[in-house]
Amino acid sequence: MYTGKLIFSQVIDLMPLHTFRRCVSRYQGNNNVRSFNCLDQYLCMAFAQLTYRESLRDIEACLRAQQQKLYHMGIRGTVARSNLADANEQRDWRIYADLAHSLIITARTLYSNEPFGIDLQQTVYALDATTIDLCLSMFPWATFRQTKAAIKLHTLLDLRGNIPTFISITDGKVHDVNILDVLPIEPGAFYIMDRGYLDYARLLTISQAAGFFVTRTKSNFKCRRIYSHHVDRSTGLRYDQTIMLTGFYSLKDYPSKLRRIKYYDSDTEKTLVFLTNNFSLPALTISQLYRCRWQVELFFKWIKQNLRIKNFYGTSENVVKTQIWIAISVYVLVAILKKRLNIPASLYTILQILSVSVFVRGVVRGVASIRGVASTHFTILICLP
Repeated sequence: MYTGKLIFSQVIDLMPLHTFRRCVSRYQGNNNVRSFNCLDQYLCMAFAQLTYRESLRDIEACLRAQQQKLYHMGIRGTVARSNLADANEQRDWRIYADLAHSLIITARTLYSNEPFGIDLQQTVYALDATTIDLCLSMFPWATFRQTKAAIKLHTLLDLRGNIPTFISITDGKVHDVNILDVLPIEPGAFYIMDRGYLDYARLLTISQAAGFFVTRTKSNFKCRRIYSHHVDRSTGLRYDQTIMLTGFYSLKDYPSKLRRIKYYDSDTEKTLVFLTNNFSLPALTISQLYRCRWQVELFFKWIKQNLRIKNFYGTSENVVKTQIWIAISVYVLVAILKKRLNIPASLYTILQILSVSVFVRGVVRGVASIRGVASTHFTILICLP
C-alpha cells in the first residue's frame, strides 16, 4: 500500500531539476560517467547536510543501511566512498554554485516582502566575510599564514529573509575589501559594511552605480565640515554633518560630498561614527541600518553550527567549494520550504526535524500542502512542537 513519498524526496522536489540539468550540461558534469552521475552526487551530499554526516564512510554506511529506499530518494548509482570521493574531486564545483544561485533567486522572490526591523522600501544588504580555519599540511592551496591555512567566505546577505545573494570563496590571504571589485551593485540598494571595507575609490564605484553605502570611519579619519544638520540628542544622535575629505589621496579617490553621523549607544556605552553617501534618510534610520549589519554575523554563526562547512570530505579546492555550495543550496531549499508552507518554526527547528525524518514516508501530523513546480501537487508535512 502506497503511503506517500519520502520526506527527503519531497524536500528535493523543491529543486527545479530542469535547471540542475542545464547546470550539469553547461560544465559537462556527466561526460564519460557510466554510473553515479551529478544528481546522485548532489543527493548524497544533500543527505549528508540534512543528517549531519561527518565523513564519506558515515554517508555510505547510513545510505546502504536504507538500500531499499535509495531508488525512492532519486539515487540510481551505487553509493560508495570511492564514487562519492571521485565525484567531489572531478565534477566542477560551478555546477552547484549555479544551482545555488538559481535557488537564491526563487528564495528572494518569496521573501521580498519580509520585514527586517526598519520600514524601508529599498533592498538592504549586509556585506562581511568569515574565516574557516584549515590544516596547512592537508590544504596547502588555501594559503593564509606561515603555519596556518584558511578560506574566506565573502557573503552579501539580503536582510529580507537573511538570504545570501552573493558568495565568493577565496583563500585566507585575500583582504575583505578586495571583494568590492567583483561585487554586483544594484541601483538604489543599501550596502552595510564595517570599517574593514573603507576604501574610498571602491566606495566611489558604489556611488557611481547609484548604490548607497553605510560604513564606519577609522580613527585617523580626516575631513572638513561643510554643514551641520539639526539632530535630536535624546535619540542618541550627536551630530549629522555634510563633509568633504581632506586627505590628498582620499580626496582624489572620493571627490564628492559625504555624510557623517555620530551616534551614542547607551546600551553598550559606545560612540559610533557612520559614513554614508545617502542624504535623504533620517540620521537615526542610518544608525539603525548599521545595527542590522549584525544579521550577517548571526548568519555566519548559524551556518557554521548547522551546516557541514567546517569539516570537509576531501582536501582539494574543488571538494571544498563543492561541499560549501551544496550546503548553501540546502540552506536555501529549507528557507524556500519554510516560506512556501508558512511554517512558523525557525530554520534550526526545521533542520532538526528533517534530520530524523528523511526516511519517513507519507503524512506526519501538521498538515500543509502546496502546488509545486510543473503543476505537481505534493505535500510536505512536518510535526512541529
